[in-house]
Amino acid sequence: MSDDQMPPARRRILDAADRLFYLNGINSTGVDAVIEQAQVARMTFYKHFGGKEALILAYLSGRETRWQTLLERSIERAGEDPRARLLAVFDALRSWATSETRFRGCSFVNAMAELADPDHSARAVITSYKGALRDRVLELAREAGAADPELLTDQLLLVYEGAISNHSLGNVDDAVDKAHFTAEQLIAAAVPA
Repeated sequence: MSDDQMPPARRRILDAADRLFYLNGINSTGVDAVIEQAQVARMTFYKHFGGKEALILAYLSGRETRWQTLLERSIERAGEDPRARLLAVFDALRSWATSETRFRGCSFVNAMAELADPDHSARAVITSYKGALRDRVLELAREAGAADPELLTDQLLLVYEGAISNHSLGNVDDAVDKAHFTAEQLIAAAVPA
């Protein structure tokens, strides 16, 4: 269901869950807090989601959709240069990291840490999201003509994930910008001019 077709109460619930789950954590945020912030009745919440697990899945799905949209726009803005298109992953990361009021890292990694049950339905969503990101970076590395696209993809994803962690922890000044520079260097070394 697209945002413009979504009932207003459902949109408010998702917006409240997005803020609260991201800022306070999934396990720390109860359904009552979401209901209160969304200003909906308990019955309305359960009508739309049936419970917290469905809300968690919708929260992660919304985050994935927004990230994919931002990523693809960044790639399009990079134009036809395959190196720039590959580096656009880090342009998107920069936009994402600076758009959050209080950046707490990757919502998928955070969710994976919180949802320890290996059978939790959200874990499949998280794994799928991270796998799709890897597939997209690998596709871009191949398009760029990397000598070893698998290795370059692994290197870029390690830099990407490290940038997210260090930016949210604040242990590296300008972590996302430094990751962008590091990615440029890796791409230049792996992709023939």
